[in-house]
Amino acid sequence: MLRYFLRKLGYGVLVLLGVVIVVFLLFNVLPADPARLTLGQRADVTSLENVRKELHLDKSKAAQFFYYLNDLSPIGIHSREELQSSLNGLALFSVGGEKVLVIKTPYLRRSYQGKKDVWEILTEALPGTLVLALAAMIFATIVGIALGILSAVKQNTWMDTSAVFASVIGISAPSFFTGIVLAYLFGFVLSDYTGLHMTGSLFDIDPFEGRILNLRNLILPAITLGIRPLAIIVQLTRSAMLDVLGQDYIRTAYAKGLSRPVILYKHALRNALNPVITAITGWFAELLAGAFFVEYIFGWKGIGKVTVDALEKFDFPVVMGAVLFTAGIFVLINLLADVLYSIVDPRIRLSN
Repeated sequence: MLRYFLRKLGYGVLVLLGVVIVVFLLFNVLPADPARLTLGQRADVTSLENVRKELHLDKSKAAQFFYYLNDLSPIGIHSREELQSSLNGLALFSVGGEKVLVIKTPYLRRSYQGKKDVWEILTEALPGTLVLALAAMIFATIVGIALGILSAVKQNTWMDTSAVFASVIGISAPSFFTGIVLAYLFGFVLSDYTGLHMTGSLFDIDPFEGRILNLRNLILPAITLGIRPLAIIVQLTRSAMLDVLGQDYIRTAYAKGLSRPVILYKHALRNALNPVITAITGWFAELLAGAFFVEYIFGWKGIGKVTVDALEKFDFPVVMGAVLFTAGIFVLINLLADVLYSIVDPRIRLSN
């Protein structure tokens, strides 16, 4: 089990290293000058040179990459001044002069615009994305399983045809298009009847009462984000239920006189849920990574909106940090899923 976990962990580290390389190359071929983005267009030459030196822009691209990798690594070599001013870590021992070996939180550098630590910006936005992804997944799971069961039980009827047709549309429609339609229709045209708004965050700010929880703002973005996994869950549940309902033990249960609800939910559904659970696990990680445009459309404060706003302002450290942060979450969730599968079914561990 330990070897299996370490092997999967090694694959995850390699994936993250590949993402780091791609992100670094992508944002270092852009023509924008990070020093000028940091100080503004009216900065003097001396200040610009100082910032370029601080950001290691006066070094070769290879050296810049190793500095960046050193910042991202949980164990790195830094000066004592850096440890005190910008790093959240602990010095282990000196490696010569002012340099020390440090164990630390990965340093994603600072925002060009707000001069704020990127890690702090992303951790502040993470709860919004987690709440949105969780709400979308709960909606997709409950409605998707219910429609999948209905479709299987009412096979070859108009209910079955409607559910399959709707799921195909749900898979085909991109989230940004669905979001715009739902926001305009239910948040603008029918707003007086639905009480919903086109944009809004989990908490509204009241000048007298401060932060107020507003769950209504969660409805439209959660539905928009949950439509595609819902469509997948409908088809998986339908297919698995049809396969299970044709098994001998289901016919035996009917022969024993068990009621139809007991057969459907206690015997058939329990044995049909394995592929659905696999899809739910994978889609939750996908939702965390894919909520960017949905958050932006609905003005939902999360990692996606923070990233798109930063991209508009050429705030590259925030964008790079968000991509790496999201990739890390994706790898972590898939690692946990692999471990859980290996615990539930040891054959997976042995086959690897």
